[in-house]
Amino acid sequence: MQNYFWENANKVFLAAATEKIEAVITAKSLTDIYYLSHRYTHDDKKTRDIILKLLELFKLADTAADDCINALASEVSDYEDDVMIESAVRICADYIVTRNISGYQKSPIPVILPEEFILAFEKN
Repeated sequence: MQNYFWENANKVFLAAATEKIEAVITAKSLTDIYYLSHRYTHDDKKTRDIILKLLELFKLADTAADDCINALASEVSDYEDDVMIESAVRICADYIVTRNISGYQKSPIPVILPEEFILAFEKN
């Protein structure tokens, strides 16, 4: 049976909810999540409730001005991905977990797929 991406995301959420991991999202990501959630719900209150629940599970890291400036000087071709990399470097993240690993080839922080993170997490 095929493992859909939401199943792995759910496992990451459960690990964060049970405080087995310290999961962090950036302020920049939060605006993207709001946008996508609102496109799905078409309801501002529901979308804000989703964001509030998300923030119960994940710590929020700011997206600093230096992250944006440093990303401009980077060799990473996708500026948005590089802002995420710069934020991860600044907060000393252990991993960047994403389904879009192709945009993070030059990241100094290990970048792994959610399913790889779950496998590594379950081994420990």
